[in-house]
Amino acid sequence: MRIIVSGGGTGGHIYPALTIVRAIQKKISDAEFLYVGTKDGLEADIVPKEGLAFETVNIQGFKRSLTPENLVRGAQAFGGVMKAMGIVRRFKPDVAVGTGGYVCGPILLASSLMGIPTLIQEQNVMPGVTNRLLSRFVSCIAMGTKEAAAHFPKGKRVFTGNPIREEVMKARSEDGKKMFGLDPKAKTVLVSGGSRGARSINRAMIGVLAHYAGRSGVQILHVTGKVGYDETLENLRDAGVDLSAAGNLFIEPYLYNMPQALACADVAVFRAGAIGIAELTARGVPSVLVPYPFAAANHQEMNARAIASAGAARMILDRELTAERLLSVLAELLSEDAKLKRMAKAAKKLGRPKAADEIASRVIRLAKGKTELVPVK
Repeated sequence: MRIIVSGGGTGGHIYPALTIVRAIQKKISDAEFLYVGTKDGLEADIVPKEGLAFETVNIQGFKRSLTPENLVRGAQAFGGVMKAMGIVRRFKPDVAVGTGGYVCGPILLASSLMGIPTLIQEQNVMPGVTNRLLSRFVSCIAMGTKEAAAHFPKGKRVFTGNPIREEVMKARSEDGKKMFGLDPKAKTVLVSGGSRGARSINRAMIGVLAHYAGRSGVQILHVTGKVGYDETLENLRDAGVDLSAAGNLFIEPYLYNMPQALACADVAVFRAGAIGIAELTARGVPSVLVPYPFAAANHQEMNARAIASAGAARMILDRELTAERLLSVLAELLSEDAKLKRMAKAAKKLGRPKAADEIASRVIRLAKGKTELVPVK
């Protein structure tokens, strides 16, 4: 079985694609994969390290305003489709899979036009432009959220949830607390603004960290992002916080073992990216979500609102984020065990830990020519 996979630009498109690849490999050990991305995207660095064949298509997204540059990008997009057709013709895939980003447009469009079964995986409540356009051509749309159904044609869409790494569900709380040197009896707050961090969250956390420094019963693991790490440490020093004396504050620039951190979190402060939310809900972690305000089509706020309305999270808009507001919400949650338990239960109810397995099964069915959207075991 030969499978083309495409998705790029950000980790939110790349890592779901790789998770789906691994899920397929568990079912079909001799499946052959070709990953198509751009030469300048993160995928150019990440995908080859995963041992997958990699080719590139040169394409950029369109500006949202009328500009002559869009004419150049339009010509580039046409050239991208032509190159994509050449790639598809050479590789001869049985199925093509896209997880978002501009690069998957040419590959899935070319595959569809050449009669190859195709699947797109949409992570967000508000689909991106590429996936909305592709939905007219593809065979199946695997939705990460039920709310996305309003934007896709009936007869193609299926709710699977978002694919998460297998390690997320395998990680154990006791192992995570031991790994990070955490108190096994204290409540743990995990704070992360994503792989690059979030300056607004880092700054709001200074007051929160100062408030909880040295207090028993609560510990905070704060991942600042590499860019914001030194600034956060400096701001803490200016606020009079001595991390070594506090004993319950753990500041890291980046975590390579996030599954273990999630396993020991009692509550999390996160951006509202779809995959981060998928991992939180799969683990049943209550959260305070601060949507990134400049996400395309404001999709992070829509993601956060959906989770908050289900009772699994509290949302604070970025423009309303202050140390006082964040401290107030965290203090409320950490002091009310019954409320935390209700939120954890609501989060767990939303979680789809077997999403990658279900998507993999649908991809395999498509490759075998089975396009009907029947339940997949």
